[in-house]
Amino acid sequence: MQPAETRSGNIYDLGYRNYDGLRLGRRHAAISLYWYTLRGAFGIGRRTSSKIMPILIAIFAFLPAVGQLAISALASDVEIWKPEDYFGLIEVPIALFCAVIAPEIAGRDMRQRTLSLYFSRALRRQDYAIAKVAAFATALTVLTLGPQVVLLIGNGFAANDVWGYITDNWADLPRTLAAGLLIACCAASFCLALAAQTARRAYATIAVIAWFLILFPIAGALVFGVGGVGSLAVYLSPLTFMHGCTMFIFGVEPGFDDIYKEAGYPMWTYLVTVLAYSVAGVALVLRRFMRIPA
Repeated sequence: MQPAETRSGNIYDLGYRNYDGLRLGRRHAAISLYWYTLRGAFGIGRRTSSKIMPILIAIFAFLPAVGQLAISALASDVEIWKPEDYFGLIEVPIALFCAVIAPEIAGRDMRQRTLSLYFSRALRRQDYAIAKVAAFATALTVLTLGPQVVLLIGNGFAANDVWGYITDNWADLPRTLAAGLLIACCAASFCLALAAQTARRAYATIAVIAWFLILFPIAGALVFGVGGVGSLAVYLSPLTFMHGCTMFIFGVEPGFDDIYKEAGYPMWTYLVTVLAYSVAGVALVLRRFMRIPA
């Protein structure tokens, strides 16, 4: 009978050592995710097909501003679009941008199952959620404030008296800044809250489009057709209460047959509504990523 073969093993000292270099930590991870998400919102660093839609939508948002500057170059002191009116022009581009980009920002990591890689590092779940909302809000400010900056600079140079133009229109600058930031934050936070509820891009896109474009005619029908309690529908349609917030910031009174006049609520309530949706959107995004399995 042959003796059993004796097995042996070897231990090798490969010289593994602890890392003693610079650890950038949690803040750097959150900032890096913010910049990565902001670049991705416009398809930067991704394939060409990812750049087409955001760039086209941004072009549509800038077209009225460029058109007005072209007219101002031919006929000075001509102002087609006032700052408060321009926000109404870009409502549809904002809705389309949110419908296209929000599902990508919120659902890409869920679809690719990479959330566990993020959360296994210094980055915390709340850092991840806040970085995503902040990046998306920054991307939306390109649409809300970018055309206004073009108009301000172009009209200033086109005016016969540049200093006179500045002194006559300086009050519009803080109002424009406030309205643009509020709209961007509200749309970004709540659209991400809707899109983050599912990893399926199609479902998220439908949810965002429904919030923007389907609630708008419903609100009009309830306010003008039902009245009374139905007038509360103005606080459900984002295109309605965002524009109402802009009107309040610029001190514009509603017209005789305006939906705001028909609803009968004070204009400052639309500012409160925008703030409430912004806070609720951030809270829902935080809640979603705090509980999502990863």
